[in-house]
Amino acid sequence: MRRFLPYSTQSIDEDDVRAVVEALRSPLITQGPRLSEFERALADYCGAKYAVCFSSGTAALHAAYFALGLGEGDEFITTPITFVATSSAGLFLGARPLFADVEPDTGNMDPESLRKRITPGVKLVSVVHYGGHPARMREIREVADSLGARVVEDACHALGARYMGERVGCCRFSDAAVFSFHPVKHITTAEGGAVLTNDEEVYERLLMFRNHGITRDPSRFLYEPHGGWYYEVQFLGFNYRMSELQAALGLSQLKKSEAFLKKRRELAALYGRLLRSVDGVSPPVEKDYACSSYHLYPIRLNGPYASKKEELFGLLREAGLGVQVHYIPVYWHPLYRRLGYPRGLCPEAERFYERVLSIPLHPSMDRGDVEYVVDVVDKALRRLL
Repeated sequence: MRRFLPYSTQSIDEDDVRAVVEALRSPLITQGPRLSEFERALADYCGAKYAVCFSSGTAALHAAYFALGLGEGDEFITTPITFVATSSAGLFLGARPLFADVEPDTGNMDPESLRKRITPGVKLVSVVHYGGHPARMREIREVADSLGARVVEDACHALGARYMGERVGCCRFSDAAVFSFHPVKHITTAEGGAVLTNDEEVYERLLMFRNHGITRDPSRFLYEPHGGWYYEVQFLGFNYRMSELQAALGLSQLKKSEAFLKKRRELAALYGRLLRSVDGVSPPVEKDYACSSYHLYPIRLNGPYASKKEELFGLLREAGLGVQVHYIPVYWHPLYRRLGYPRGLCPEAERFYERVLSIPLHPSMDRGDVEYVVDVVDKALRRLL
């Protein structure tokens, strides 16, 4: 039996280990200089003015929504083809998610569906770059502007991706972009996330939100300070800080991000060539406006094979492939059913879910791994019909 191939995993080398050990031996292992250095490097990499790091991608989403003014009784629009944190981060703030349908080929938010979901209560649109393929941000921004809504890019899949030639995270068509550094993502800090923005006021609110709502900046004080020790808690924030150990790992990993991206795209291109000869599946698309970062490699099952996904999933797992399904539509989960969301809200998203299956793709794979995966998929499909 060939070794188990997960759908994704971290790539850690000795440089990463040394960076973390050096941070561990330094005087400050939290709230030290490495965090600011990582934030500056991340902002420069993506082309944004500011970056603020958090303890997780979920924390980063929560902070971004808060910093952009989403609150109790507001509505926001996102897509159901995403990890649940994209919508739950709004629930944390007392806002109600609405779900726009997706494009049948990319799995990204359909701007026309977004237009149809507009209500007077919508204050924010959260756009997921599914699998690392950028969504149609220019059209989405135009729709959001028509109702005065802020725009967040849930770019947790998309570090290194490009939209219309610019890196995702530059925030040309958004107010903020959110990244995740979970081990399955393009770079990892073990757990962690970040929000990028070009808005100074949003930046300041993000800094405070991750640190209990505290400011030590005299220019922002609301009352007269009592002395040099003075600080103010101006709103309810959280302890969402990233440690120096995580930041050190992130800095080391970011230096390799282009190499990781190049390898992912090479493997994706090889998959695309080999899968042409496999009946019953379609590889993911890449539109002319996009350069995907291929966080995921979601194949789509065609024709009669779509009804055999559960059987195929089992056969591939038995063969050592750590396949996964991304994602169950968010509003299908019991939490959202209790909140009143019925099935059938987004027909294209539900059809997408029925057909999609993520196969292994990560930088530690080689050509032989890809050939093995395609061979296993081909043989499994032949057994199904």
